[in-house]
Amino acid sequence: MDVSGGSGQPRSGNDEPAEHPADPTAPATGPTDRSGPEPQPAAPRQPAPPTARAENEPADKPADETEPDSEDKATDKPEDEPAGRAEGPAGGPAPAATRPAPDPAPATGTPPTPADPDHEAPGAVPGPGEPGHRAPGSAHDHRTLAHSGIAKGRPPEPRPKEPGGGILMGRPFGVPVYVAPSWFLVAALITWVFGGQLDRVLPELGAARYLVSLFFAVAFYASVLVHELAHTVAAIRFKLPVRRIQLQFFGGVSEIEKEAETPGREFVLAFVGPLLSLVLAGLFYLAMKPVEPGTVPGVLLAGLMVSNLIVAIFNLLPGLPLDGGRMLRAVVWKLTGKPMSGTVAAAWVGRALAIAVLIGLPLLNSSGALGGGSEDRGGMDTVTDALLAAILAGIIWTGAGNSLRMARLREHLPELRARTLTRRAVPVENDTPLSEALRRANAAGARALVVVDADGNPLSLVREAAIVGVPEHRRPWVAVSGLAQDLTDGMRVSAELAGEELLDVLRATPATEYLVVEETGEIYGVLSAADVERAFVKAMARPV
Repeated sequence: MDVSGGSGQPRSGNDEPAEHPADPTAPATGPTDRSGPEPQPAAPRQPAPPTARAENEPADKPADETEPDSEDKATDKPEDEPAGRAEGPAGGPAPAATRPAPDPAPATGTPPTPADPDHEAPGAVPGPGEPGHRAPGSAHDHRTLAHSGIAKGRPPEPRPKEPGGGILMGRPFGVPVYVAPSWFLVAALITWVFGGQLDRVLPELGAARYLVSLFFAVAFYASVLVHELAHTVAAIRFKLPVRRIQLQFFGGVSEIEKEAETPGREFVLAFVGPLLSLVLAGLFYLAMKPVEPGTVPGVLLAGLMVSNLIVAIFNLLPGLPLDGGRMLRAVVWKLTGKPMSGTVAAAWVGRALAIAVLIGLPLLNSSGALGGGSEDRGGMDTVTDALLAAILAGIIWTGAGNSLRMARLREHLPELRARTLTRRAVPVENDTPLSEALRRANAAGARALVVVDADGNPLSLVREAAIVGVPEHRRPWVAVSGLAQDLTDGMRVSAELAGEELLDVLRATPATEYLVVEETGEIYGVLSAADVERAFVKAMARPV
């Protein structure tokens, strides 16, 4: 990236090809000025809300101010760029400016809204593209200093938004626990099925059997919560952040935001959940001893013992996304030294397991191997078994595929580097007309504008979406200050950030653009959230 000193003049351009395209750079999608002399008033008239006016004048936008035009011109750039040029993930120079893409929905839950020229912060990031930039190091560089704090790694606390995901039930160990709407469906299903069983065992209960069945459903999911809390406590012990616990259809999920650092920790983290379920099954078994078998307490304790035993055994099956799959992943990781190899092995075992569940579960039930006589089973029971097997198989198959995709993402995530994705920027002062600022950016081969004070200190970033909305004929009369977003500490990020650290910082302060600075405080350039989104999506699409 290139930055000038406090005077706001772009660098001489001695590292730029003479035949550089004449169209505007990233923020603009059309020509920056018309042919012939441009009016330069001594005191440019300050526009009344430029961004609002820009949105109300779409018809005034010139026909040549289009995205394909800027992209075509960008491709005309010669290939004999200087060695100081840093390339994006695709290995090519940055594309010409485009309208900012909407921010993606975060992996962690809260879907952001598209970038709005009049809105200060659009949404959370991931996202990347393939923009290139100029790397520092030329002897002719004159750089301004960013005197306020630099975000170097951890995002500021607390998080700006709660993750959500249903009804908040509490915060054990500081982790929010949510009950998803789908839980009420499975609770009703358990109440109905268990109520039918109670009618055969305790017919004298009558309609009250459904109240007992509802209590069983709640107690069973309380056991599932204990299972998930075991994972959470282990994660906290290993200093891994836990986003939330969610109780949902067919169980619970502990959303641990980072991978364990070693295979040993991964194994422990996965094993503690089934271990706690086995412990609960043992406790319920011991509690059954002094209780009469044919009573309501005896039936409830027996049901809870059996259900926890099933949860433990099912989760120990060696396939992702089950706990046993994570244990298998840890073992393969330990043997090969490659976490990705462990993920691939456990995921494919999980897919095989899904097929086995789909075919084997109905056959086992129909043969009476899982309890109950085969002669007592009717057509509805067979349909129910097949439906249950299909749902379980679908959950396991989908979870295994998601595990593969997340592993692929984590493998490519370190390639998302702020330094590589940053756009070159030029500094301009508050009262600089937009047309003049774009002319300077074009001359320097820059794709972003930083508003600085008289001493060269950065004050704000000119928003790409706001520039796009200003018709060309108004640009000489619109000052850049009216299109800029004031800088906050969260909008200053270190050029050394990469991977998850970069995404964490951007998620902590949602914005359309960020000022990228060196550790010394020098301005390196501007990072667009849309560029990060495109690069993120590209990393997800790469083969394992």
